Amino acid sequence: MQIPTWVGAFIDMEKAATSKAYADDLRATADKHGIVITDLASHIIGQLIAVHPAFDTMSDGFAPASVHGNPGARLEWATQHLKWAAAASKNLGIAAHATFSGSLAWPYVYPFPQRPAGLIEEAFDELARRWTPILDEFDRQGVDVCYEIHPSEDLHDGVTYEMFLERVKGHKRANLLYDPSHFILQQLDYLDYIDIYHERIRMFHVKDAEFNPTGRQGVYGGYQSWVNRAGRFRSLGDGQVDFAAIFQSSASTGLTAGRCSNGSAPSSPPSRALQRGAPFIASHIINVTEKAFDDFAATGMDKAANRRILGLDR
Repeated sequence: MQIPTWVGAFIDMEKAATSKAYADDLRATADKHGIVITDLASHIIGQLIAVHPAFDTMSDGFAPASVHGNPGARLEWATQHLKWAAAASKNLGIAAHATFSGSLAWPYVYPFPQRPAGLIEEAFDELARRWTPILDEFDRQGVDVCYEIHPSEDLHDGVTYEMFLERVKGHKRANLLYDPSHFILQQLDYLDYIDIYHERIRMFHVKDAEFNPTGRQGVYGGYQSWVNRAGRFRSLGDGQVDFAAIFQSSASTGLTAGRCSNGSAPSSPPSRALQRGAPFIASHIINVTEKAFDDFAATGMDKAANRRILGLDR
């Protein structure tokens, strides 16, 4: 189970970061109920690392009332929370942490009105400045940061991730959470993405979606609710994501990212997603064989024979 760190009823982040005994008790409580804590998630906290002024009021709801209306204090609080998440993950024996990147440039995603020269570059420079000390803390704790590539985040596709990665100097802890549902909504090739980035993918949200454009709306959705958008999330197996191909590609590339069912279908109750999630994932996991299918015909290694076959020692 992925634990959301902003829910105080689930976890006290400061205690989990500063007290190994508290972390051990938390894990013991989970074990008693048959729950394995696989990772911590701080999506809405990561969102607060970079907030464009247009979203200030709406983003305040992600933070304590004590920092509302004060972007500087809110950033300081979010940075500390994430650093606690690094230490808490270590104390819980967890190797990867899920989050969002935040967004300074998102309001300018469509290049009209024409963007001033250097605007996007400055936004990504600042994003890197804010995240580098956090990434360094995760590195000290031996934990990967896994950015969920997601519309509304500055890291919303492969190109933007690469722009960020270049600015954090290829930081080894700046890794990826793979969620194909967000690629369906963007019409991005989610299988090619695995081939390109499999070495950086550390987590996998198994989540379905569909995209059904009409003459009235497409990717942008016409400001409609989730139920009425052309692109929307669906329960596992009800959408358009080819999970068989994803799991095959994962096996082929050696991808071993932890898999977490994520049910966000707007027209289905959460209980349905929970009931279907684990069995659905289990049915798609491929246990990679250590032998080739034609091993029965192997004749062993013989360099001299190989050279004769190739006509090299005539």
